[in-house]
Amino acid sequence: MIRIDEIYDNTIWPWIKKNHPGVRLWWCEPFGRTDPDSLVNYGSNDLVEHNYTLLWDQEPIHLGIHLPTFEQVVANNQDLHKIVDQRNRLNQLAVDSGYNKPLKTDRHIGAIITSERDSDTVDTVCKKFGWQHYYYFFHGWAALDWYRGYNRTFLIKPWQERVITKTFLAPNRIVAGERQHRLEMLYWIFKLGMTNNHISCPDICPAENIAILDAVQPLKNKYPDIETVFAKQPLPMNFAGETDHPMHSCWLSLFDQSAESLLYLVTETVATGRRHHLTEKTFKPIALGMPFVIVGTQGSLRYLRSYGFKTFGSLWDESYDDEPDDSKRIEKIANTLKLLENLEEDKQIIFESAQDIIEYNWNHFYNGGFEAILWKELQEMLNDIEFDSRSNSPR
Repeated sequence: MIRIDEIYDNTIWPWIKKNHPGVRLWWCEPFGRTDPDSLVNYGSNDLVEHNYTLLWDQEPIHLGIHLPTFEQVVANNQDLHKIVDQRNRLNQLAVDSGYNKPLKTDRHIGAIITSERDSDTVDTVCKKFGWQHYYYFFHGWAALDWYRGYNRTFLIKPWQERVITKTFLAPNRIVAGERQHRLEMLYWIFKLGMTNNHISCPDICPAENIAILDAVQPLKNKYPDIETVFAKQPLPMNFAGETDHPMHSCWLSLFDQSAESLLYLVTETVATGRRHHLTEKTFKPIALGMPFVIVGTQGSLRYLRSYGFKTFGSLWDESYDDEPDDSKRIEKIANTLKLLENLEEDKQIIFESAQDIIEYNWNHFYNGGFEAILWKELQEMLNDIEFDSRSNSPR
């Protein structure tokens, strides 16, 4: 088990310091901040530094928001860029002069470590700044840390004892800005008359500070009736005992609602574009002993299965995961939910049929299988990092 708030201090930096002396390590602190002023770093006062790595594993990359921070990283390491540029110019002069022994220099300057894979956005950033990209599943480690110990409590009702009365549980907190795919999902839930489930939705997005009826305006070209649909729905929608939609990322909750619901509707942080990026949200139903449907990017279920988990394609249609169009994928999810909604008493039978997969996923999460995969991946990622560590001599 890795303590997620110590993964930089105790795992990644010690490895970088030992195996790539003279490489700086940058990240944003505290967790959750991504602005230029939040950048901090580890360096080497007793060595000549020659390269740097940026840890961007907590949040997905949004170009419109994060480019200033990336530009600040380059500015903070301008001394290293100047050294490499100077050596490259000298090497070119040497080549032009017929000298066949150029100065040794790093193959590249700068690297970025993310928790998103197969990503057009990451590719764009790396092309713009000339960075190398490395990946590991930060949010998998976060989920293991945050949800540890719940398997040794009496908060979660055994799935064998549950009586299913609802189709799905769907928490929604931040729904505007880069998360407006959640408004699309809620649009279909409201439009198709599925509000008799466990659903939360604010009347004002707590992150963007915008009223929901204003937040849906950019979606009117796609869904002409979206404002009308939302206007008919009383907001906010709160779970019993909750107000103001509290942040629950780092612990489990909604135990009563989970025990009544056939599945957990995970509205992930990212659900658009070509990239794989899952967060701790995907692991909540697994830790709660529930089936799930994921509102994420294309291939999210396939991505999750690559870490050893099983999904529920034998019980309902999961072809939505293969849909390349982001909005059509959400509509397909809505249609799957509506079919399940109409099954009435068959929901209990479906849930009982899902219990072998529920138990398998629970054991994989809590009994070491998932952690072993993550540890192997993290070690391989660290071993793959390459710099020409030419400047590892003392100052």
